[in-house]
Amino acid sequence: MTTRYNLRSRKTKTTGDESSVLQFVEEKKTEEPSPLRPTATDPPTTTKSQQDAAADYKSGTNWVHEGGIEANPYLFVLIVVSPFVSLLLAYATSSNMDSKLLTHPLTEMIPACLADIPSCVTNTLTAGSSVVPTLDGAKFVICFMAVALFLERVLPGKVECGPETATGHVPQYVDNAVAHCFIYTVLFYLGSNLGPCGPGREQLLPQLSLEDLSICDKYTPYNFGIMYSLFPQSLSFLNIFGIVFCVFLMYKGLHFPSTEDNGSSGSLVKDYLWGTELYPRVFGLDLKRFINCRFSMTFWQLAGFSFCYQSYAMHGNKLDWGLFFSALSQYLYLVKFFFWEMGYMRSIDIIVDRAGYEIQWGCLVWVPAVYTFHTRFLVQNPSGLSFGVAFAIFLLSIAGVVLNYAADRERDVFRATNGKCKVWGSDPRFIKAKYTIVDRKTGKETEKTSLLLASGFWGMARHFQYFFELTAAYSWCFLANPLENGVLVMLYAVFLTCLLVDRAKRDTEKCKLKYGKYYEEYCSLVPYKIVPGCW
Repeated sequence: MTTRYNLRSRKTKTTGDESSVLQFVEEKKTEEPSPLRPTATDPPTTTKSQQDAAADYKSGTNWVHEGGIEANPYLFVLIVVSPFVSLLLAYATSSNMDSKLLTHPLTEMIPACLADIPSCVTNTLTAGSSVVPTLDGAKFVICFMAVALFLERVLPGKVECGPETATGHVPQYVDNAVAHCFIYTVLFYLGSNLGPCGPGREQLLPQLSLEDLSICDKYTPYNFGIMYSLFPQSLSFLNIFGIVFCVFLMYKGLHFPSTEDNGSSGSLVKDYLWGTELYPRVFGLDLKRFINCRFSMTFWQLAGFSFCYQSYAMHGNKLDWGLFFSALSQYLYLVKFFFWEMGYMRSIDIIVDRAGYEIQWGCLVWVPAVYTFHTRFLVQNPSGLSFGVAFAIFLLSIAGVVLNYAADRERDVFRATNGKCKVWGSDPRFIKAKYTIVDRKTGKETEKTSLLLASGFWGMARHFQYFFELTAAYSWCFLANPLENGVLVMLYAVFLTCLLVDRAKRDTEKCKLKYGKYYEEYCSLVPYKIVPGCW
């Protein structure tokens, strides 16, 4: 019996030339009955409508049948406890946390907890539950999103397209990310106490002061360190908003989908975690791009310098070089991200992962909580690194950022030129892979072609760009001086390692289903996933 993945059962034509037969997905000969079609000897376990619903669901998953994290038991546990963990992380970097316990988790925190487990549990629950939303925190988040939404709507840009899905949908985006990045940064500075309406002694550029003008009498600037001072309250609000928002996304995907790439898995838990829709839009606004990029990445980009200013003011106008260079490197990394945003819109986060709790709550809450942890940590616990040491680690991080961009750019140019370019001075080696999309309404199949690059960075490992991204991530955490501040400052780098390893695995599974034998041929040319010669 032949089992087909990601497609409804349908008649296909075969020819004598096996190599010319389109491999939409791998076909496997098996003696086991298809889960969608019981054998004649088996009692019927599902109705025809249930079978059709399951098949329709698969045809709307864009070649991925399983959600990401719920298929991984360790990450699934993390998902369940993640809202409370995020609140603990916010508490841990606040002034309420005992710095000695935080900077010595192995010698102080864990032994103290093991010595009195009931008190440890009680104190942990009390600490997490003490992080509650406030009106100021909610106002900050709403204003932050409102500015991002305004820029999203008004900034011009060229219309770009994402990859075509299995149902034939081609998402379109206005490419205005770079303008958003710099204009948002300028606006955040102008509205703060460092801007022209701030107190004269605090202004970053006093020669541009507008303090004496009437416009400043009607506006009270916020402190540039607001992202630190309101972080626990803001994160708590985001936690509640994110959970409710994901319920809305689940309902919308089931009842008011924007495209045919939608459907229910039959499990309420899976539908909530993984999502029910791939490209949700409301009034023309692409919700995944807005949350993932325009809110989440912008928050991360500005947080570092906001934390740096808070540290500078808190410690007698003394600059922490570790925090400063970490904030600067991450800012530049995210400038690179916004230059490459259209590449991200063609990545697994967008074209495979649906808009559910895993991605949307993750970008709303987990990114602010975890991705800024190592810099936020340094506000209360300075790195103590000298200028020379911090600058050397900064250069290593920049090398990771630059090479990460170079790898992504290399593939983008290759795709844009349809393979008619040079890669490292030579003609590129690639696999011409065929696949099929199917119209869910008519059942019509259309053959498509993709080019799989196997030269340059992409000939060394299938996800070599992840190695450079991890180089930058570990550098940022090293700038928090784990030798003095303890292993907790390595949280982001360790989490990102687990995330990228899992992502590389899922991408391999997706490509095998999409390209079949062509991807097997590609893997024989490029056998390593992330680290050349190792894995």
